[in-house]
Amino acid sequence: MKNTFLGTTVVSFLFACFTHAQTPKPKRVNPMTPIEEIKGLPHVLIIGDSISIGYTLPTRALLQGKVNLHRIPTNGGPTTKGLMEIDKWLGKRKWDLIHFNWGLHDLKYMGKDGTNLVPKEKGGVVQVPLADYEKNLEKLVGRMKKAARQLVWRNTTPIPLGSQARYVGDAVKYNQAAARVMKKHKIPTLDLFSPSKQNMKDWMRVANVHYHPDGSQALAELVAKDTLKRLKIK
Repeated sequence: MKNTFLGTTVVSFLFACFTHAQTPKPKRVNPMTPIEEIKGLPHVLIIGDSISIGYTLPTRALLQGKVNLHRIPTNGGPTTKGLMEIDKWLGKRKWDLIHFNWGLHDLKYMGKDGTNLVPKEKGGVVQVPLADYEKNLEKLVGRMKKAARQLVWRNTTPIPLGSQARYVGDAVKYNQAAARVMKKHKIPTLDLFSPSKQNMKDWMRVANVHYHPDGSQALAELVAKDTLKRLKIK
């Protein structure tokens, strides 16, 4: 009787382990994956780097049923990449709103051989100098204005002390250059720099330009609110 009980227990245990092993893990949703559009809703496009990648999914959740929120299928990188890819990203659609940013990849320092994130103390050079950044933004804005009913510039978020190959204060300089372009074209700005700086200890990683999940969620709430305001959706 004892052996029968033991055998049954072992079989049950093995069956449970096998069943658990066979249960597929839910697939992680990729923010780059094209969405299933809902007919009749406005189309919004996010163009940006990993900061916007971090807030794409929570923003999409907040705008569910109100907006078709798309994003480019890649990290937007520096403005030089934007100039090469912008026509492909925009496609042939007339967008209701484009929410866009470039900056953190422009102001970072690179090796002269193209090695990523090489500090200037070790011979690194800025990927896109400030004057070129401003000229590139001018060209990008001109192209996007033809493809959208509205544009909103999301300014570049702050750089915490100790971030690799990026330097405190450079985001301010690049934002000032961007502000000149946006003023010229009468494009509004969504300021995520200020709230990020105020909440840096809670939202952002230490010595890193990236955000904790709670920080990305906080940004998403600001982006969603701004999007609804621009589109006059309650």
